[in-house]
Amino acid sequence: MKVFIIVPAYNEDMKIQSVLGDLKSKFQNIVVIDDGSTDNTYQQALSSGVTVLSHIVNRGQGAALMTGIKYSLDKGADIIVSFDADGQHQTEEIQKIINPIVHQQADIVLGSRFLEKKSKIPLARKIILKAGIVFTRLTTGLRLTDTHNGFRAFSRRAAKKINLRQDRMAHSSEILDEIKKSQLKYQEVPVNIKYTNYSMKKGQTGIDSLKIIKDILIKKLRK
Repeated sequence: MKVFIIVPAYNEDMKIQSVLGDLKSKFQNIVVIDDGSTDNTYQQALSSGVTVLSHIVNRGQGAALMTGIKYSLDKGADIIVSFDADGQHQTEEIQKIINPIVHQQADIVLGSRFLEKKSKIPLARKIILKAGIVFTRLTTGLRLTDTHNGFRAFSRRAAKKINLRQDRMAHSSEILDEIKKSQLKYQEVPVNIKYTNYSMKKGQTGIDSLKIIKDILIKKLRK
């Protein structure tokens, strides 16, 4: 099956080359979406020998994912994996993420930090994540253990049905809405997320989470 790895990136010139080096050791079809970076992310990704798409301005991770998904579908992808550019995700776990799709057990696979509890999650981040799980269960009815993990895999069928309108971080909850609406078969698999000082600076804050909730509620009220 034709597997594409899409890597949204915004100002990741400190990590992007090492992340892409690991990915290239195991996969051929790697697509970086440079989301209007103001550093050398674009140049470093390009020099790594992967496909690089670019947004002129910073639109947000949701918009970058949609750009990568549409490109990968146009190129004939059977499976599309979203993979963070900050070094938190582990290349060796990609096979585990895609296996349920390969074996036709799921349309979409979601990585979970909480199934095996190997990820050493800082307390403040864990509180934010647990609150997100409760909010998702209340708004979608999906009983998931991790709702804002960027490590995911989409079958071609699922990728064609996912239509993200939230450009920024609220896209994670929007994907879950799309799963429910399209009745996609989903599965969670345990993944180990590595937290560093660098990745923590790039991650969501409590204020960011409140903004996500606001965006989701506004969308639901408009329906």
